[in-house]
Amino acid sequence: MSTWVFAEELNGALNPGALELVTKARTFGDVNVFYLGSGSDEAFAALGEYGATAVHQLDTGDTLPSAAAATALGSLIGSDGGTLVLFGGGTTDRDVAGRLAAQLNLPVLANALDVSVDGSVTAVSEILGGTLSVTTASTNDGPTLVTTRPKAFAAEPSGGGAPSVTAVDMPDVGRAGTATVTERHVEASEGPDLESATVVVTGGRGLGGEEKFAMMDELAGLLGGAVGGTRAVVDAGWVPYSYQIGQTGKTVKPSVYIACGVSGAMQHVVGMKGSSTIIAINKDPDAPIFGVADLGIVGDVHSVVPQLVEALKARG
Repeated sequence: MSTWVFAEELNGALNPGALELVTKARTFGDVNVFYLGSGSDEAFAALGEYGATAVHQLDTGDTLPSAAAATALGSLIGSDGGTLVLFGGGTTDRDVAGRLAAQLNLPVLANALDVSVDGSVTAVSEILGGTLSVTTASTNDGPTLVTTRPKAFAAEPSGGGAPSVTAVDMPDVGRAGTATVTERHVEASEGPDLESATVVVTGGRGLGGEEKFAMMDELAGLLGGAVGGTRAVVDAGWVPYSYQIGQTGKTVKPSVYIACGVSGAMQHVVGMKGSSTIIAINKDPDAPIFGVADLGIVGDVHSVVPQLVEALKARG
């Protein structure tokens, strides 16, 4: 089995999700990485440390990257069977996977939570808000393309050495190559990244308003954590989309997840149920969030959280 991992740069650095994919991919043998971005010695060394043996790098500059990436990757993997290509769940990952599938006239196994190889490639995914698990086996004669959910695999270094690095020529993609990136916006944020934070404090509609998120910021700051939000509060405009956790937002797996005024809708739970310890604060004793919580506090979040903040401040 020839295994490939799609990796891209985010804000000038390697997307850490690629290390999760490389960790999984190395269980199937040697790992080739298709790297989209300008690259750096640090990024290539990290890929090697987690198990990559070869890196093929394409730098598209200001050209919209997906069409070129799909064409270049398709040329590298060919059309024969026995090849597995793992993609993350990001926008570019899904775009490139879809374009590559169209080029090769192949399906994509989407949103996988686990992947195994035993003669054929098998992917496990969840549907209906995580209430049903589905196992799908690839039976096509060509490469198998799989997109994965964020945090599906744990990133673990293997102690590998530096991989070989080969520059990939920019392919001719016709009119698709005339689309360019004219501006990049990086949203300002403070504290740890939401997806990599060890503590996440999430506010739901039960907070009552945008101004109440100051409590979440203060609690997260005292715990060295990041602040998240439910889809309801994002739709209400209380916090930006980058805060959203759930099926249509980010997937997090912190050591401690504190849900404040969060009802526990299934579309939210699928994005945080992998947390090591879940603490829920809600005044409704029948709130679904208590069904997944390790520790539940039945009480008004506007009373409980300030008391928690004061207790943490008292501890210094």
